[in-house]
Amino acid sequence: MNKKKKFQKQKLIPVAVIAVLILIWQAACSFGWVPKFMLPSPADVIKAFVTDFPLLMSHARVTLLEACLGLVIGVLTGFGCAALMDSFPPVKSALYPILVLTQTIPPVAIAPLLILWFSYGIAPKVILVVLVAFFPMAVGLLEGFQSVDQDMIKLMKSMKASKWQIFWNVKFPNALGSFFSGLKIAVAYSVVGAVIAEWLGGFNGLGVYMTRVKKSLSYDKMFAVILLVSVISLLLMEAVKIIQYKSMPWEHLKDE
Repeated sequence: MNKKKKFQKQKLIPVAVIAVLILIWQAACSFGWVPKFMLPSPADVIKAFVTDFPLLMSHARVTLLEACLGLVIGVLTGFGCAALMDSFPPVKSALYPILVLTQTIPPVAIAPLLILWFSYGIAPKVILVVLVAFFPMAVGLLEGFQSVDQDMIKLMKSMKASKWQIFWNVKFPNALGSFFSGLKIAVAYSVVGAVIAEWLGGFNGLGVYMTRVKKSLSYDKMFAVILLVSVISLLLMEAVKIIQYKSMPWEHLKDE
């Protein structure tokens, strides 16, 4: 019972903080402390969200498709790259500095080049999502693979286990925590990455919708998109948590 109350308290505190911030925001707009053209009130944002809901869902389907395709490719390539660097130290010495260097380049700077090279279709959006999702997966998994207990490796070798058996039975389970930590980051980045790519060119998607309403100075609709992107990211991260819970039941035995 105490654990349940503690869990509920941990959930209620951030909800209460967010509610207070929204009330302050609404009060600032209602009493004219902030000009309406600079910052729409939460009530205006909700009204715009409800009014344009069908259109938002239409654009959200495109953005989700781009984000999911890029995320899947980014996770698979990140997993393969991490496994390769773990198995072959020279490959790690060659690739790891390049991976770190790629993170110094902001996605906003890459997006125009991708649009130039791959036109305005879905390809540049998916590629940008792959780029932003790849790094946290590759680095997280590599750290998980290399943090395994070396005594377990020696034990498996003494039992004549192959490299594949050691990887599958020791290294991969040990890296699951790092995998899901990286996946949560990649999921959040994937939606944002797709929207950023859509800002710079496209025909459909939440980023395209944002550029259109920005030109008409409909900032309440822009905030509605931000709200939707946040909700989608939180839902995807919650889905990852559920999958992690199902995949790593041993991590929760101590809480029962």
